Amino acid sequence: MLSGIKQKAIVGKDGKIELSATELPEGTVVEVIVLVETPDEEDETTYLLKSEVNKKHLLKALENVEKGNLIYVDLDEYEKNYL
Repeated sequence: MLSGIKQKAIVGKDGKIELSATELPEGTVVEVIVLVETPDEEDETTYLLKSEVNKKHLLKALENVEKGNLIYVDLDEYEKNYL
Protein backbone atom coordinates (compact mmCIF):
# COMPACT_ATOMS: atom_id res chain seq x y z
CA MET A 1 0.00 0.00 0.00
CA LEU A 2 1.25 3.47 -0.83
CA SER A 3 0.73 6.62 1.16
CA GLY A 4 2.01 10.10 0.50
CA ILE A 5 3.58 13.05 2.23
CA LYS A 6 3.56 16.40 0.48
CA GLN A 7 6.10 19.06 1.45
CA LYS A 8 7.60 22.16 -0.09
CA ALA A 9 11.34 22.59 0.00
CA ILE A 10 13.95 24.96 -1.35
CA VAL A 11 16.96 23.68 -3.24
CA GLY A 12 20.07 24.53 -1.28
CA LYS A 13 23.76 24.72 -2.04
CA ASP A 14 25.01 22.16 -4.55
CA GLY A 15 21.40 21.13 -5.33
CA LYS A 16 20.80 19.71 -1.87
CA ILE A 17 17.15 19.23 -0.87
CA GLU A 18 16.31 18.51 2.76
CA LEU A 19 13.02 17.00 3.87
CA SER A 20 11.85 16.25 7.37
CA ALA A 21 9.47 13.33 7.80
CA THR A 22 9.24 12.67 11.54
CA GLU A 23 6.20 10.47 10.97
CA LEU A 24 8.35 7.88 9.17
CA PRO A 25 10.41 5.45 11.21
CA GLU A 26 14.16 5.35 10.60
CA GLY A 27 15.07 2.90 7.85
CA THR A 28 11.79 3.27 5.95
CA VAL A 29 12.35 2.90 2.21
CA VAL A 30 10.82 5.79 0.26
CA GLU A 31 10.65 6.90 -3.34
CA VAL A 32 11.01 10.63 -3.98
CA ILE A 33 9.51 12.51 -6.93
CA VAL A 34 10.50 16.15 -7.38
CA LEU A 35 7.98 18.48 -9.02
CA VAL A 36 9.41 21.87 -9.98
CA GLU A 37 7.27 25.01 -9.89
CA THR A 38 7.81 27.29 -12.85
CA PRO A 39 7.71 30.89 -11.65
CA ASP A 40 7.16 32.36 -15.11
CA GLU A 41 3.75 30.87 -15.82
CA GLU A 42 1.52 33.23 -17.76
CA ASP A 43 -2.17 33.53 -17.28
CA GLU A 44 -4.38 32.95 -20.32
CA THR A 45 -5.10 36.64 -20.88
CA THR A 46 -1.41 37.55 -21.01
CA TYR A 47 -0.79 34.69 -23.43
CA LEU A 48 -3.67 35.75 -25.69
CA LEU A 49 -2.64 39.40 -25.67
CA LYS A 50 0.75 38.51 -27.19
CA SER A 51 -0.85 37.99 -30.60
CA GLU A 52 -1.98 41.24 -32.23
CA VAL A 53 -5.00 39.50 -33.79
CA ASN A 54 -6.10 38.04 -30.45
CA LYS A 55 -5.46 41.35 -28.70
CA LYS A 56 -7.75 43.22 -31.13
CA HIS A 57 -10.44 40.55 -30.75
CA LEU A 58 -10.31 40.64 -26.93
CA LEU A 59 -10.36 44.44 -26.78
CA LYS A 60 -13.34 44.53 -29.18
CA ALA A 61 -15.15 41.99 -26.98
CA LEU A 62 -14.51 44.13 -23.88
CA GLU A 63 -15.80 47.18 -25.73
CA ASN A 64 -19.00 45.30 -26.64
CA VAL A 65 -19.53 44.25 -23.03
CA GLU A 66 -19.06 47.82 -21.79
CA LYS A 67 -21.60 49.09 -24.35
CA GLY A 68 -24.07 46.37 -23.37
CA ASN A 69 -23.86 44.98 -26.90
CA LEU A 70 -24.52 41.39 -25.86
CA ILE A 71 -26.52 38.50 -27.23
CA TYR A 72 -28.31 36.28 -24.73
CA VAL A 73 -29.05 32.70 -25.70
CA ASP A 74 -31.37 30.38 -23.80
CA LEU A 75 -29.58 27.06 -24.34
CA ASP A 76 -32.64 24.99 -23.47
CA GLU A 77 -34.70 26.87 -26.07
CA TYR A 78 -31.90 26.61 -28.61
CA GLU A 79 -31.65 22.84 -28.13
CA LYS A 80 -35.41 22.42 -28.59
CA ASN A 81 -35.48 24.41 -31.83
CA TYR A 82 -32.18 23.69 -33.50
CA LEU A 83 -30.78 20.37 -32.36
